[in-house]
Amino acid sequence: MLIALGCTLLGVCVQKVLADDYFNPALLDIDNPGQGKTDLSIYEIGPGQAPGKYHVDVYVNNNKVASKEIEFTLKKDASGKSTLQPCLSAAQLKSFGINIEKFGQDDKAQCIDLSVIPSASATFHVNPQQLLLSIPQTAITQVPRDYVDPQEYDEGINALLLNYSFTAGNNRGKGENGSDQRSEFLNLRPGLNLGAWRFRNYSTWSKTSGNGDAESQFSSVYTYAQRDIIALGGNVTFGQSSSPSDVFDSISYTGAQIASDDDMLPDSMKGFAPVIRGTAHSNAQVIVRQNGYVIYQNYVAPGAFEINDLYPTGGSGDLNVTVKETDGSEQHFVVPYASVPVLQREGRFKYSLTAGRYRSYDNDVEKTPFMQGTAIYGLPYGFTVYGGVQASQYYDALALGVGKNIGDLGAFSVDVTDAKSEMQDQDPTRGRSWRIRYSKDFATTGTHFSIAGYRYNSKGFYTLQDTLDSHTRNDDWETPDTRRSREEATVDQSLGGAFGSLTLSLVKENYWNSSQGMTSLNLGYNNSWHGISYGLSYGLDKNTRDSGDDNNEKTSEQTIAFNVSVPLDRWLSNTWVNYNLNSTKHETTQSVGLNGTALAGNNLSWGVQQGHSQSSGDSTSLNADYKGTYGEVSAGYSQDNQQQQLNVGLQGSMIAHAHGITLGQPMGETAALIEAPGADDTNVTNQTGINTDYRGYAIVPYVSPYRHNTLALNTETLPENADIDQAAKTVTPTRGAIVRAHYETHVGSRVLMTLKRADGRPIPFGATASQAHQDGEFIVGDGGQVYLTGMHETGTVNVSWGKTADSHCKATYHLPTKADGPVLNVTAQCV
Repeated sequence: MLIALGCTLLGVCVQKVLADDYFNPALLDIDNPGQGKTDLSIYEIGPGQAPGKYHVDVYVNNNKVASKEIEFTLKKDASGKSTLQPCLSAAQLKSFGINIEKFGQDDKAQCIDLSVIPSASATFHVNPQQLLLSIPQTAITQVPRDYVDPQEYDEGINALLLNYSFTAGNNRGKGENGSDQRSEFLNLRPGLNLGAWRFRNYSTWSKTSGNGDAESQFSSVYTYAQRDIIALGGNVTFGQSSSPSDVFDSISYTGAQIASDDDMLPDSMKGFAPVIRGTAHSNAQVIVRQNGYVIYQNYVAPGAFEINDLYPTGGSGDLNVTVKETDGSEQHFVVPYASVPVLQREGRFKYSLTAGRYRSYDNDVEKTPFMQGTAIYGLPYGFTVYGGVQASQYYDALALGVGKNIGDLGAFSVDVTDAKSEMQDQDPTRGRSWRIRYSKDFATTGTHFSIAGYRYNSKGFYTLQDTLDSHTRNDDWETPDTRRSREEATVDQSLGGAFGSLTLSLVKENYWNSSQGMTSLNLGYNNSWHGISYGLSYGLDKNTRDSGDDNNEKTSEQTIAFNVSVPLDRWLSNTWVNYNLNSTKHETTQSVGLNGTALAGNNLSWGVQQGHSQSSGDSTSLNADYKGTYGEVSAGYSQDNQQQQLNVGLQGSMIAHAHGITLGQPMGETAALIEAPGADDTNVTNQTGINTDYRGYAIVPYVSPYRHNTLALNTETLPENADIDQAAKTVTPTRGAIVRAHYETHVGSRVLMTLKRADGRPIPFGATASQAHQDGEFIVGDGGQVYLTGMHETGTVNVSWGKTADSHCKATYHLPTKADGPVLNVTAQCV
């Protein structure tokens, strides 16, 4: 009591006080007294970053859900500290799997305050550019991993496009009996994109000449128009195409087709995987392992849970499920898993409906109308049912089947097709075909086994194509032999880490009323050791052809092959030597070669090979392939004792769009068009040989439809007079789209500008400078210096370092016509 009273009266007792870190702005005046002070509150008591738009990776409860540009605004928390908070629309939150409607929010709101969700928070980490959203489980809706909101789909730009490939070869024979031959082949795939519609054609032209003769041929392989129907999870096609092969063999048609598209599903919902059901007593962590590997991990709310978005892993292997409760206790249970191609997830419905005329490569065959429909549906407990119908003037068929995941015993499917066929000039026949497929993984031994058996147990069974091909104007047509059975089996065996793997495959066919048959057996071994890869294989092919008498024509061929590839990185980077041996009872060939890649982007591939065979003697070959901005070119030369051959090739693509024509490498089905005007010859990250052209445009090929694709420019390869605000862009194309990836480029000089006020004092440290002709702000450093990009020859810079009227000014500048280096040093007065 006395001590306390003494402390109060004398004020000499020491008390421990905690204070926030504080930076005194007066320290900035040490080197430049009187320069003035900048309002640094955003850095002193704020987030340390200015509000605006940032491209960030978005995480919900530590799970990455998106990567996109989001606007951030300054908001004060309960302690009065300013933080950057995201401005997220209802559509964005919904795509992240957050149920905002449950909390009375309008589904069309453009900027929702997360505080409406109890215990929800948002944290923006500036350096890694990550937005971490912490959302209670009660506000989470189950969204499959990698789910892409259809509202994000981009149908792309209107454009004319062309994929092309041209090859030419000249073969010159040696000796008195040698002859010269020349061949050319042109492959054209033109197209037109109008909105959601894709118009496509595939045509070929070939020409051969030699010994005074020449022959050329032009063929149109197909022409069609196609578009997505997002609401039905599929697409519709008009014109010439082929039917799906899920239930029946694929058949070419001219007509119309509507079919589901698996690529519209997230990767976590494609293929087959079982549904895992269980019960959690708290906010528990669920871990799923297969063959010792963790393939799934997430958190669930208390109560019954269901996991239906496992990625398909192929083959089989039991799923070991662990449920970790918050008190440390654990539940363990096993879900059996195996798969065959036809199996679907519970609730998944695949469909197709085709109607049109049969389209044969033989013009003598009738264009008979037909119809085909198929359906596949995933049921609970690992069942899948499927079936289909085919109907035409000469053919009717019905197929029914069922598949089942039978856990420890693997997975199987069995189906039967009953068909009535009317071959040309023959009585109708009826037949039945059974098909069985089975797959099983033995995790303990590393063995994967699959078998698919096709058995036609009726002599009168024909496929739709067999039947329609018979109706022809060709008098030489003969009834095809009826296949009695076809068996396929494959076994993959892992021998353990350092011992490689074995592969065995067997195919066998035989026919009714015929000695015709085929057997193919292949056995292979592959391994690698310290970067050296090698393989050994054995093949056996037996064929029997019915010659119409007792002396059937039988052939048997055995092949032994060995190959080894040794990297030479220790002496020559990106170079390796290889050896190949191939031996049959008729001939043995050997070759040794040197292969590699060159140039900065490894876009030049080359090879030199020396070989020997019993029939052709010694041989030499050279080849090279170059992938560049405007396409791909290849050339090769080879010679042996009998001939010399020279060949060249050229392939690429072209897009004609609203801003001109852009050339590129073969672009495949779906592509992106990069637009970065002024950023010429800039490398596109992770694309071999692809740089922007002289206008700043580039074609990025083989973009994945219905997926987020990140396209990035390598800023280290930008021209000295160009800069970009954001190096990476995300595009989400539909199938066949040409999506635009536009980069805001600033073309102009790079300037280190010293800003001074009218009285000669430098602009305060921490001030912001901006240019009238572009967005973005630059921070002024010590001595009034600021680094600016994309500067015009003349212009104005706006400067601000506070909220009062006298803390703003404008600097008019004139850049020198000659530069001593890539960065200009300029002094400007700010008034």
